[in-house]
Amino acid sequence: MNEEFCDRFLLFYEVTNPEPRKRSFLKTCLRFLTIASILCTTIAVTGAYLLYQTIASDLPDISQLREVKLQVPLAVYSEDEQLIAQFGKKKRIPIPGNRIPKKLAEAFIAAEDHRFFSHPGIDYKGLIRAGVQLIRTGKKRQGGSTITMQVARNFFLSPEKTYLRKIKEIILALEIESQLSKQEILSLYLNKIYLGHRAYGIGAAAQIYYGKTVDQLTIEESAMMAGLPKAPSRFNPVTNPERALKRRNYILTRMHNLQYLDQKELDQALEQPVIARIHSDSIELHAPYIAELVRQKMVKKFGPHSLTSGYKVYTTVKSELQIAARSALRRALHEYDERHGFRGIEAQSGLAATASEGDILERLKGFRKVGDTLPALVRAVNKDSIDVRVLGKERTHLAWDKMTWARKYINQNEREALARSPDQVLSIGDIIRVRKGRTGNWRLAQIPEVSGALISLNPADGAMVALVGGYDFYRSKYNRATQARRQPGSGFKPILFTKALEEGFTLSTMINDAPIVYMNPWTDEEWRPQNYSGKYYGPTRLRIALRKSRNLVSIRLLRQIGIEKVAQTAISFGLPTDQVPRTLSMALGSGSATPLQMARAYSVFANGGFLIEPYLVSRVETLDGELVEEAFPRIACPHCGDLSSGNNMFAPRVVSPRVNYLMTSLLQDVIRRGTAVRANRLGRKDLAGKTGTTNEQRDAWFNGFSPALTAITWLGFDLPKPLGKGETGSRAALPMWIYYMEKALEGFPEEKSRVPKGIETLYINQSSGFLTSASDPEAVPELFREGFVPGQRNSETVDANRLSDETENDQLESLF
Repeated sequence: MNEEFCDRFLLFYEVTNPEPRKRSFLKTCLRFLTIASILCTTIAVTGAYLLYQTIASDLPDISQLREVKLQVPLAVYSEDEQLIAQFGKKKRIPIPGNRIPKKLAEAFIAAEDHRFFSHPGIDYKGLIRAGVQLIRTGKKRQGGSTITMQVARNFFLSPEKTYLRKIKEIILALEIESQLSKQEILSLYLNKIYLGHRAYGIGAAAQIYYGKTVDQLTIEESAMMAGLPKAPSRFNPVTNPERALKRRNYILTRMHNLQYLDQKELDQALEQPVIARIHSDSIELHAPYIAELVRQKMVKKFGPHSLTSGYKVYTTVKSELQIAARSALRRALHEYDERHGFRGIEAQSGLAATASEGDILERLKGFRKVGDTLPALVRAVNKDSIDVRVLGKERTHLAWDKMTWARKYINQNEREALARSPDQVLSIGDIIRVRKGRTGNWRLAQIPEVSGALISLNPADGAMVALVGGYDFYRSKYNRATQARRQPGSGFKPILFTKALEEGFTLSTMINDAPIVYMNPWTDEEWRPQNYSGKYYGPTRLRIALRKSRNLVSIRLLRQIGIEKVAQTAISFGLPTDQVPRTLSMALGSGSATPLQMARAYSVFANGGFLIEPYLVSRVETLDGELVEEAFPRIACPHCGDLSSGNNMFAPRVVSPRVNYLMTSLLQDVIRRGTAVRANRLGRKDLAGKTGTTNEQRDAWFNGFSPALTAITWLGFDLPKPLGKGETGSRAALPMWIYYMEKALEGFPEEKSRVPKGIETLYINQSSGFLTSASDPEAVPELFREGFVPGQRNSETVDANRLSDETENDQLESLF
């Protein structure tokens, strides 16, 4: 319409006007078009500005990137800085910008944004190319995003693919480029990107795919990692090695074209095969029960975000002692398990002796390593051995003497007759479990049904130096060292004897070991406690009574002292009030305690009489090394005298030096000549402890110490039931303690106890407990406190032994 009007106007103008008028009209049209163009441009610019302002007002502050906190797992370390565990869904190892290898950075630039150092945050050519593709095909094309735009998206935007998000990316990228250097942007990108298998950032990816740090990566490994951001699954070198190889070689060629590699480097890199595989976390010390304790503590104190804030937690655990503890527990549980027979194979595969290796591995895939045991398939049964294929190992061979223990299990006290040859135990195709013995040879095994725990403390300050809460954490996360409240049995008796000494009894005091019958006046039920042997030994010195763990002496002793007095002493040793019963059965350990609580109690004897507070975490640091928490434990100081009284630096004294010295002597006697005599194989004179066994052998304990270490071992079923005939603390739990202390005390010189003032050694008659001369054929030396030396007639003994059962029943009736 405009053209028709101009033509008519021009014709009229030419007829009625000369040539100058024609030039005036052209000028008017040109002016009209110019004004229209300016107006349209102004409207477009104004609209774009208003759109920018609208979008920009909703965008985050770019300055946040300078203080960005990447999600970094919580790391747990031993005292000697061995990595125990990492917590957090995202695996990330932040790498400072100045430590990013040049070739690794160049590989990512070649793969993702080769104009990175020249564009202002937006690659106009790439955006135009993507726009043309959209016009031609009607489909959004991946690409056109610079590294800066990816930083904007990864830190500030959602992953949805919309035009609005792309506009936001562009605006944010321009802002980022105006505030951060290229090196800062590249560092943010390389530490943030997802690279598959839960790896976020180049540090985690290098560890997961190659088991290396970034500075150890080769050129081809760097190129392989650089191919992952585009499609972490499709170009993954573990799950899709062929596609990953093509992508890697493409990136290597790009690096060469961009002059990042010379021809020789390219040729060498292209020749390398794909060697990536999944490397487990670089765990240096296996201590999952400890790791879980730390995780719970951190969440409780700092909240759930503590798992992703990069905290570094340093524990008091000593790696060598932790390894010894785990080995000791597993060995003891297997030994108990083998004493009670073979419960049978895991499964029958149905495979013949001629089965292929592939079929065998396929059958074994459904079974995993548990504790020290590995699944294995029987390939051949020979006259004096079997051939097996162990999961993850080569074909190997089990000698007959490594399976002779496998008498068929009937119950805790019975097994079938001893088998005479391997074919009476196993058949071809059986899936079994095997483990390495102490000599390094494979032996038949099974997963122990019985449970156990071991906890070890530094008695001077309460530091937990080793803790194992069960056979296999991944099979049962229940931490028996800290959670299992079980009857301590005779392990409680040293607390009772401590109170007896404080009340004026001596180590030579005679107490009658004779039958006792107590009646419950409300139920008319009888309680007839017995010694473990079922025998009675008459008047018995306190030293012998504890050495031999005489139950009836302990009950009479408790009666004479008073139940509440002994209960308060138990509480002063750190046992919770609600776990200390107020009945005569307390003398036999009928209350409850966890192994950790028993370790705290026995540390009193080990450290000279002080109640320490167990602790696990020595310090907590941020990712940047800032100290946020540090432990300052109260220490036991037996030689500080009055300086320790009322001083918050020192643990409170709960047992006097002289009583503690006498109790240590008693507990050393348990090892030298008593129920723990097996521990003499350690060849040390500074060891002390007490066995513990509960009714029907439901719990087996050994509570022991040296001046340097306290260690408690426990063995039993999670759902309490008898361990079997003869499975006492001495037989079931003491070996675990011996295995641990044998390794743990290496490097600790033997320590001789200091004799406190006020202790003297006198001769007594071992039959009567009275003072005597050295010439007496029955004379034995005994320790006494000054002021508590018996005279020629032991009045305590006479009073104790004159009590009839009727008198005891009358006096004790009110206790039930």
